[in-house]
Amino acid sequence: MLTRGLLCSLALVAHAVGSPTSAHLPSKGKQHGATWGKEASGTWDKEASGTWGKKHGGKNHFKGHAYFGAANSSQDRAAAVKEAFQFAWDGYYQYAFPNDELHPISNSFSNSRNGWGASAADALSTALIMEIPEIVNEIVAYVPTIDWSVSYQDEPVSLFETTIRYLGGLISGYDLLTGPLSHLVNNTAYVPELLSQAANLANNLSYAFETPSGIPNNNLIFGNRSDDGSTTNGLATIGTLVLEWTRLSDLTGNDTYAQLTQKAESYLLNPQPAYNEPWDGLVGTNVALENGSFVDASGGWNGGDDSFYEYLIKVKALLFSEYRDRWIAAADSTIEHLASHPSSRPDLTFLAVYNNQTLDFTSEHLACFDGGNFILGGLVLNEQKYIDFGLKLVAACEDTYNQTLTGIGPEVFSWNASMVPADQQEFYDRAGFYITNSQYILRPEVLESFYYAYRATGDSKYQDWSWNGFVAINATCRTGSGFAEISDVNAANGGSFMDFQDSFFFAEVTKYSYLIHAEDAVWQVNNDGVNQYVFNTEAHPFKVAGTPI
Repeated sequence: MLTRGLLCSLALVAHAVGSPTSAHLPSKGKQHGATWGKEASGTWDKEASGTWGKKHGGKNHFKGHAYFGAANSSQDRAAAVKEAFQFAWDGYYQYAFPNDELHPISNSFSNSRNGWGASAADALSTALIMEIPEIVNEIVAYVPTIDWSVSYQDEPVSLFETTIRYLGGLISGYDLLTGPLSHLVNNTAYVPELLSQAANLANNLSYAFETPSGIPNNNLIFGNRSDDGSTTNGLATIGTLVLEWTRLSDLTGNDTYAQLTQKAESYLLNPQPAYNEPWDGLVGTNVALENGSFVDASGGWNGGDDSFYEYLIKVKALLFSEYRDRWIAAADSTIEHLASHPSSRPDLTFLAVYNNQTLDFTSEHLACFDGGNFILGGLVLNEQKYIDFGLKLVAACEDTYNQTLTGIGPEVFSWNASMVPADQQEFYDRAGFYITNSQYILRPEVLESFYYAYRATGDSKYQDWSWNGFVAINATCRTGSGFAEISDVNAANGGSFMDFQDSFFFAEVTKYSYLIHAEDAVWQVNNDGVNQYVFNTEAHPFKVAGTPI
């Protein structure tokens, strides 16, 4: 089992991510905005949301940055992203806080994450890294008031989502405020409350593991300490807990948190039955709560499976080499069996998904974290082949952005040449993929992989690609009091708006977009594979206990 202090001997590797956010600027925005934001926010918003976005629609249209005036240096670009984050926070704080999400068009809110303030929890680590003390202090003053025992909606509490967003956000805030960013908090009494509330939350969640196997149920009903009656749980929702709960054990001295998640993880590291592991290291998706066995052989690097593979290389334990070994096995099998090249664009490399050993040539925005994860694995293991393969994946995901009218990639895309819709044949011939779900819901994964590519290579083209993505998102999604989802990335102006701003826009989109241009700091990913912080899948950085490895 992973026990207290074991993070000292974990080769935990930093996974810095980011997210571009923007919102309506209420009057308090002037108090928080930096000089750049004060001088440029009015003109920038007008140009971004109006004339410029309309004039420059079309393929490969985000090559220049004149739209941001002088925002071509890394410093100016970082300042632009910081202004967008501030803009988004101000809209959320005025119209939605302390609820979960802002509806930026109607200036209303929703509570899809149980009403505990998901956007605030997800924004904390980004506000810290950007050094915006006003936002930091607003959030840390709120955290002690949360009552985790009460869900403010009728839907179940997701163990996975609650862990990566709330638990991750609080642990990260505690690590940063007891470390390099302690100067940002006014009332230091709030800092230990972050850890106390993290432990309270984990205590409320822990009954999820009370199953015959120890595989947790993901969907919990807090009112009567029950669940939704599911008989299985998913690969990612089981395998994306160990970082957060182990760090909580390190900080509190309570080994139980690590032990619970490590026991659940053990079934994934030693999958049974063997026929539900189609290739070495690549497993099925659904696991039985009764006995921990896999019940199918379908999977890949898409949503539902993704962050299990992501965490294997982030928890590369010296005493638990199976984490490293399982990631290597999965990576090698992926290169050999899942790598795919569209018939119209053989220069591109995407990853197929599988059912047993039958491939489906479909991927999605969520899966575009894969390039960054391969790069990270290559850095940690000092294996150039993984870095090189990761860079190919990054380039292909960049293509999903630069080929659309908005300059933003779609939610789901395919490259099966025998199934190209007639109205997308010309697009497929040029782009190498066709769109099967055209939405953009403010996802960060492409920006995340740009960040890793830049930190590994130092090649400024990845900064440019990230900047292009941020500019496109700002031009297309910034509306009303925040950033809205859009219906069609390949339609003029993104088609129509969907009135929702997810919390991960704060945690990831702005953080990725900022960090790639920001100065070196202890939380940045290093190209020697030795890092002082590790980022969870929601982009919250945790301190690696002891000496970095």
